[in-house]
Amino acid sequence: MLNMYSVDLLHSDRDPIPDVPAVYFLMPTEENIDRICQDLRNQLYESYYMNFISAISRSKLEDIASAALAANAVSQVTKVFDQYLNFISLEDDMFILCHQNKELISYHAINRADIQDTDMEAIMDTVVDSLFCFFVTLGAVPIIRCPRGNAAEMVAVKLDKKLRENLRDARNSLFTGDSMTGGQFSFQRPLFVLADRNMDMATPLHHTWTYQALIHDVLDFHLNRVVLEEGGGAEASPAGARPKKKARKTYDLTAADSFWQKHKGSPFPEVAESVQEELDAYRAQEDEVKRLKSIMGLEGEDEAAISMLSDNTAKLTSAVSSLPELLEKKRLIDLHTNVATAVLDHIKSRKLDVYFEYEEKLMSKSALDKSLLDIISDPDAGTPEDKMRLFLIFYITAQQAPSESDLEQYKKALVDAGCDLSSLNYIKQWKAFTKMATAPANYGNSGVKPMGLFSRVMNTGSQFVMEGVKNLVLKQHSPSFTLINKRICHETCFSSTPLMFQAIVFVVGGGNYIEYQNLVDYSKSKPGRKVLYGCSELFNASQFMKQLAQLGQK
Repeated sequence: MLNMYSVDLLHSDRDPIPDVPAVYFLMPTEENIDRICQDLRNQLYESYYMNFISAISRSKLEDIASAALAANAVSQVTKVFDQYLNFISLEDDMFILCHQNKELISYHAINRADIQDTDMEAIMDTVVDSLFCFFVTLGAVPIIRCPRGNAAEMVAVKLDKKLRENLRDARNSLFTGDSMTGGQFSFQRPLFVLADRNMDMATPLHHTWTYQALIHDVLDFHLNRVVLEEGGGAEASPAGARPKKKARKTYDLTAADSFWQKHKGSPFPEVAESVQEELDAYRAQEDEVKRLKSIMGLEGEDEAAISMLSDNTAKLTSAVSSLPELLEKKRLIDLHTNVATAVLDHIKSRKLDVYFEYEEKLMSKSALDKSLLDIISDPDAGTPEDKMRLFLIFYITAQQAPSESDLEQYKKALVDAGCDLSSLNYIKQWKAFTKMATAPANYGNSGVKPMGLFSRVMNTGSQFVMEGVKNLVLKQHSPSFTLINKRICHETCFSSTPLMFQAIVFVVGGGNYIEYQNLVDYSKSKPGRKVLYGCSELFNASQFMKQLAQLGQK
């Protein structure tokens, strides 16, 4: 029997199909519940299986029941499930809370000056609901640690209360009995470290040097999909004609991509070399197939002819059988050639290697070999946003704030470079408040550090000519102090308990791939320990800058 199905958006116009069951997968919002009730009244389907991403409230469940009763469709409502899936797993060890409507729980939403207590409560409840879903899916009750006096503490208190209330009802608890069969870590309690974005404002602004973080920083990269604009659009339009839209090409960077899994955390020069090595290996295999075809007296790409003669030689049989693998390898090489080339274009045109190196020195308190004003004033060194990011990192990490006269000089140079100073206005307020509230952050041991600068450039015969781009090699490092804070997560706590081999670090106010990669590297250095990274939203530096600018304009 052939089963057919279709996938439709809930709020699209749909015709009745009275002999077909319907499976709903949706958030239990007022708007969505109203549409379900409308579908019941219109008798659209034979039966209804309702899967709610987050737990539906009793009042909304009663609304559905009333609509089903009024439509004489009670028997058609077959199943109603709370799925507890209100989060997104981007990696095996990384998750975010939401992608759509993320501005509702953004850094800007949490930190705006005019926020009301009721608004803050609603934001915290949204975050806690998603985190509760995460731990239900994980099948574990965490040990919660957090700093005091910020949004992270508010989340911790609310999450602790929600977990306790669920555990108190042993019969209906989501963490006991049959409900735990899917839990992978049900026999232990992971350590859950809540951090606040305000504890480290420099890292999200940092120009990075690893492949995945660079893609997120300079390209259009969302939910593991990168979108590239191909050249030859507007330039090819005739004079006076409307410019043609540039062609857009999308690539999915997934766990099935072996090159991506191996190199997403590698420094970009290593990635460029690896792409070239893969390309050379592919060409060697391709040449071998062509050589065998030539020996067999075959020309062109006639696959049928190859198959007919494949029994005549073991080598040709092997070559033919490896063709699907060869084609997949070619697809991945083309993908990463295009993506890496696009990244390299940004590195060269904006001198991102210079920014990365200079910011590393600022954050590690190393000696500077160039004046900050020189970089800001250099018209060929980056965009206005690059210059603003660099200056904000300087301002945030400085032990002593620059004098008023020096600050005015910097501001003039930034304005002359085309920078918007709104983000600086907010950072000044943030730093003044942070100085009063807590000790200033020590960036001396944070971030990624260059192991050394090598004068050699990549082989000029490579697909990626790295001339003029420094080959910065990264060394293994611990995560930023803000993520694994000794005041929150003592090393003895993590190592003395035999069963505690898993920790989850979650940043309230937004996170980034730089911190994620730091934790991946940290986890690799601690055999037997697994660290997961999560954040309320995932933003790149440009998106974070826009939020800071919004806050600075108020």
